[in-house]
Amino acid sequence: MAKKRSCAGDAERAVRRRPAPKRMKKNAAGKRRPCRETILLVDDDEIFREEFAECFSEYRFCQAADGKEALAVLKKPNEIDLVIMDVRMPGMDGLALLERIRETAPGAGTIVVTGFGSKEVVLRALRGRADDYVEKPFDVEKTRAVIEAVLDSRRGGYRNDAADAAGKIEHVKRFLVRNLSRKVSLKDAAAAVCLSPKYLSRLFRERDRAGFSGYRLKLKMGEAKRLLARTGYNMDQISGRLGYQNTESFIRQFKKLAALTPAEYRRRLRRRGR
Repeated sequence: MAKKRSCAGDAERAVRRRPAPKRMKKNAAGKRRPCRETILLVDDDEIFREEFAECFSEYRFCQAADGKEALAVLKKPNEIDLVIMDVRMPGMDGLALLERIRETAPGAGTIVVTGFGSKEVVLRALRGRADDYVEKPFDVEKTRAVIEAVLDSRRGGYRNDAADAAGKIEHVKRFLVRNLSRKVSLKDAAAAVCLSPKYLSRLFRERDRAGFSGYRLKLKMGEAKRLLARTGYNMDQISGRLGYQNTESFIRQFKKLAALTPAEYRRRLRRRGR
């Protein structure tokens, strides 16, 4: 008889459940596509990552071998709902990564994985504002309950497979706010709500006259005004924080919307404050 692979890795002989059916949603063309929460799994053990993803196949996984790779994923436009990270990794460990995630992707849930059974490690993780933790070797059903509880607390009631058109547009707006420092395309936003870019563009314009691009620009310029008013950042720093690769492009767009260059806008604010 062939030896059964363990879902838990680390020698726990757990019986793997049959994968849950993928939740599906029809797009505008009538095609069906998976609408699943996305988990970023960070662990230097590739076998453990693959087995973990197999155990929880009702979710969509992307993987990273260390903290540096994980941050590279999170710095791009993304719809990462949850980050599960091992404590012990080469280079940046899980606790250090946890602190960086709070800066880079504050909207993502976090679960720390520890194999030590150490109360001190768990307490440090929770003080670092991890949402929860699991221990190796892990129990599949208990871990599933922890994952679902953290996701529920982060969803704010939104589920891709149940949301109507209005709910999806509101989720796209939250997605744009969450990724304000990144260059987000219509395609990125459409993928976040399991729609085609063309259909999302039409839905957005029906509910907001500015359309997707206009709404995205208003958000960026609103944040630019806040940074000009409340920080001493120069134009290069502000444009970089808003996802612009070219400062001149940022200045042109700001002037088009505000009828002033960013520098003129800041000077006017300072004169008013005197």
